[in-house]
Amino acid sequence: MSASSDVGFHAQRQARWHYGEAAFWLVVLACGFLFPSRYLIMTDILRLALFAMSLDLILGYAGIVSLGHAAFFGVGAYAAGLLALHGIINEPVLALIAAGLAAMVLGFAASFLVIRGVDLTRLMVTLGIALLLEALAERFSNITGGTDGLQGIDMQPILGQIPFDMFGKAGFFYSLAVLFVLFLLARRIVHSPFGLSLRAIKNNPLRAAAIGIPVNRRLIAIYTVAAFYAGIAGALFTQTTAIASLDVFAFERSADLMLVLVIGGTGYLYGGLIGAVIFRILQEVFSTITPQYWQFWIGLVLVVIVLVGRQRLHYGVLYLPNLLIKQIGGRKAIVTVPESDA
Repeated sequence: MSASSDVGFHAQRQARWHYGEAAFWLVVLACGFLFPSRYLIMTDILRLALFAMSLDLILGYAGIVSLGHAAFFGVGAYAAGLLALHGIINEPVLALIAAGLAAMVLGFAASFLVIRGVDLTRLMVTLGIALLLEALAERFSNITGGTDGLQGIDMQPILGQIPFDMFGKAGFFYSLAVLFVLFLLARRIVHSPFGLSLRAIKNNPLRAAAIGIPVNRRLIAIYTVAAFYAGIAGALFTQTTAIASLDVFAFERSADLMLVLVIGGTGYLYGGLIGAVIFRILQEVFSTITPQYWQFWIGLVLVVIVLVGRQRLHYGVLYLPNLLIKQIGGRKAIVTVPESDA
């Protein structure tokens, strides 16, 4: 078997759906029926998962570090809020797409600055863009509402049929549907030749350029796509909470996103999803036990992850259902715990 055919076979195998993946999404769907009193926090987890997946597209697959990813989240949030507030686009799905496109335009413009530097430069550029947008939003308070945010946002029924309810049920299933559709698209992207070229660029950009990969164009493309995803996450935030304020641009939002990926891992799409679930659950539990010191316990968890290795900690979350199904079906399952990645 030639090297090219071997790479193609490996890519096809990685792109196949596994039992563990199906079980993961079935569990998420089942949560909507099993925990009806927790719709609000579960919707928050879904939004955070989509936001984390957008950062993973550039950090985990292209190696672009960012401390200002909240810039695109904020643009999407305000775009969705303004479209609904002024009656420009009343249908939530169409407004969602429009908000994502607005963030994508900003991402495309910012990508030319991001690709010009190395990691430290990119950190400063991305952080600067987010801080600049936050300052502009505060300056033009007649449009954004300033520190009070947008007031009186009235969301129309989804697709003209499903109204948002005060318990958050419609918002949860709406957010889940959006996350799943965008996950399928992201999965197709990362397992395509385009995605393989991004991995090559991340591993060695000079070698990637030497074999004919247009490095800058690839980075611009994936950065633009990631901005679209972040904008969609921001629009979901506004549509499901009817709120858009200056904190959508806050540095803490981008910092939390990095923590989510530290917990879940980068370079595979489920890292952001699993990390979002664990981060929000830990935050909820620790803030209930010790409201003043919950950040200390989150930090302690991060230290444990570094010392033990995240793959050993959440190996069973994604692959245990697959192993159980094989055992139930009478097939022999061999458990191999990966080496620690820390």
